[in-house]
Formats: sequence, C-alpha cells, structure tokens
Amino acid sequence: MGFSITLSETIMLIASVILASAISSYTMYMGNLVISDVSQSVNEMRRATYVKLKIAYATIDYDAGCFVIYVKNVGSLPISDYSSLDVYVGEYGKAQLYVYNEAGGPGCFNLTVLGDDGDGVWDPGETVRINAYASSIPTGAATFEVKLVPLRGIGDSHLFTNPPS
Repeated sequence: MGFSITLSETIMLIASVILASAISSYTMYMGNLVISDVSQSVNEMRRATYVKLKIAYATIDYDAGCFVIYVKNVGSLPISDYSSLDVYVGEYGKAQLYVYNEAGGPGCFNLTVLGDDGDGVWDPGETVRINAYASSIPTGAATFEVKLVPLRGIGDSHLFTNPPS
C-alpha cells in the first residue's frame, strides 16, 4: 500500500509540474505578444512623426488665379504620394479643401519640387511650391489662412495677408 501512495504522489507531482510548465509557457507567450503589439504601435507612432511639414511662405497670384504656398519637408521621410496631402486655404475662417491634381484646375492643387534631384519625390530638406487654384479669390479679405495635413505625420498652418496691389 505504501508503494501505490508513493507512485500516486509521484504521478500527481509530475502532472502538476507539466501543468505549471504549460501555464507558464502560455503566459510568457501571451506576454510577448502584448509587448510586440505595444512595440509595433510605438514604432508606427514614431514613424508618423517622421513626416513633418513647415509652411515657409504663402501669397496670392491673382494673374494665375491661385494661392501660392512654399512648404519645406523638415521631417526625415520623403513624400511621394501627393494625393494623401490635404491643403486647406482661403479667407480666414472660410478655408476650403483643395485636392491634388497634377493639371491643376479649380478646387485642385499641384506642386513643384524646387531644386528636385530628378526623382520626382519630395525629399527631406526640399521645398515645394504648391499652387492651389481657386474658382474665385476674394479681393476684399484682409487675412487668409492655409493648413497642410498629411495622411500621417505633422502638418502646419499659416496666416497671411492679402498682398499689396
């Protein structure tokens, strides 16, 4: 009888060690998944801040019928998808959204990379000239605003006055 109790205790001890190992392994696995997800989220947030725009100057070209905005890429990532950039410009408090269209046209904007190295990509440190074509530009407005919002990253906003005639 003493032998069967010892054998039963040994089997239960081995089973509990195996069960504890399995629970511990599963807990470690789930903990690593959580750490991996958090790390990936932090990296995505950090990467989003690598796109950063700064408006250097804005004015109006009445002859061409457009707002002219000079913007510098002060981030550390190049920008190649211009359609994901939202440009809001207009009279202060009444700015309108302009969408990217290489040909321009009312309600659209196009851009030219100044000093482009030939790749057609807006690299860090490069400045672009954005022409936002309005259907009509108010001549009596004293103050205008422009706001740039990239898909991911940090945009910029700027107030400017009507240029002297």
